[in-house]
Amino acid sequence: FDWCQAKTTLDAPIEDIQQIIEDKANYPNVFKRVESAEIISDEIVYIALDMPFPFASRDYVVKYIQEQDDDEFIYRFHAVIHPDVPLHSKYVRLIHASGGWRLKSLDTAKTEIIYTWNGELLGDFPNWALTRAWKQQGLEVMTWLEETVKK
Repeated sequence: FDWCQAKTTLDAPIEDIQQIIEDKANYPNVFKRVESAEIISDEIVYIALDMPFPFASRDYVVKYIQEQDDDEFIYRFHAVIHPDVPLHSKYVRLIHASGGWRLKSLDTAKTEIIYTWNGELLGDFPNWALTRAWKQQGLEVMTWLEETVKK
């Protein structure tokens, strides 16, 4: 798989961005492709994605790890297997899902955001479409985050 990255600066304090990123149960209201987000435990989350036609929907189970590196807040996630989340025939399970958010306060009203994720989509996803899908995903995620901040 390939690593992908999207970066932006939003006119919002870092605390506002942190609140959105940390509220994983609310992801379906923020990120439009998230069909559902179920908190399995404090760090484990099941996320189902509604992918556009002609691609099958995807899902994954990830563990989140929160860190602070000097003035940056980092939210990493990586795929895990959890007995309470069986495979569903409706979804292609992303068994290598991983990535993270890196937030850095530029001043009291601006935050730099870097979102990194692996680009492996598995299932029937043609190679020619991967680069386009990765670019689109990064753009969508940042756009939806910005829309939520402005509410």
